Amino acid sequence: MLQGLKYKFILLPFLVLPLVMVLSLSLGSVYIPFGSVIKILLGLGTDDLTWSYIIHDYRLPKTITSILAGGGLAISGLLMQTLFRNPLAGPYVLGISSGASLGVAIVVLGSSAIGGVFGQALSTPWGLVIASGLGSFSVLLAVVSASLKIKDTMTLLIIGLMFGSLSGALVGVLSYFSSAEKLQQFVFWSFGSLGSLSWSSVALLSICSVLGLIIAVGSIKSMNALLLGPNYAESMGVSLKKTTFKLVLATSILAGSITAFTGPIAFVGLAVPHIVRQFTRTADHRIMLPTVFLWGSIILLCCDAIAQVPFHSTTLPINAITSLVGAPVVIWLLWRKKNIMF
Repeated sequence: MLQGLKYKFILLPFLVLPLVMVLSLSLGSVYIPFGSVIKILLGLGTDDLTWSYIIHDYRLPKTITSILAGGGLAISGLLMQTLFRNPLAGPYVLGISSGASLGVAIVVLGSSAIGGVFGQALSTPWGLVIASGLGSFSVLLAVVSASLKIKDTMTLLIIGLMFGSLSGALVGVLSYFSSAEKLQQFVFWSFGSLGSLSWSSVALLSICSVLGLIIAVGSIKSMNALLLGPNYAESMGVSLKKTTFKLVLATSILAGSITAFTGPIAFVGLAVPHIVRQFTRTADHRIMLPTVFLWGSIILLCCDAIAQVPFHSTTLPINAITSLVGAPVVIWLLWRKKNIMF
């Protein structure tokens, strides 16, 4: 029975993901029937041209963003939990999110100091993406440089946490001296958003996600060896430095690009790998990697469907919904299982 449940949980997302995608495209302030959504996606046309515009120019980019963000963050969490052998490790443990927040804080909260046309240009959506990306990239360079020189993963983890604390302190100083209007803009960015991306932004996010996933897939053998301990991995011919570098680089690309375009999104990266482990009862990354990606996408799509409040124009912060919905589920799973499989 357990084996049957395991394989169902592995195969189920291939059926569930398309259904959740259509659901995501149907729900919103304007309800569009399932049949009409499928016709529009297949290019068969529709009686209402407004529906076609809503699907192609707003909801489809949002749905693709949800799939890439949910899957990418879940994979990032899996990589970090494997590298550090720590169930509390997540995609932002290396300070990537804090670096992105610092970049956005400098632009938004410090725009009055920058002033002029240049300051206004930086406050645009693309300006925030660039600032967030540069902040993430700066932390990435620092952590990757450290990973090349430091063999101990726990030391690397502490360095990442220190970068996060330093960035948080600088954001706090900028917040203290900023105006209420600018502070509100920064807080809204920190809530996270999946619906503000154009097709060009989705294309760029897709390239970054594919690059990070390729590095992760190429590290499957090394990650499976790491599960048995660093000494065993080295005896199998695995280079700990090279593996650490690859996993840090993949996580930084995935988490950094997702945070740059969507803002910080909590829960998904930390919890989805645990949920998948509880049901599949395996730690083999050949199974875990695709399953975690698919379930991460499904969970974020479901959270987005809740956040956009069907049949209403109100949209709730996605960052809050992921934690409100997800945290009780994980607590219940861990309470029922009594232990964490790792």
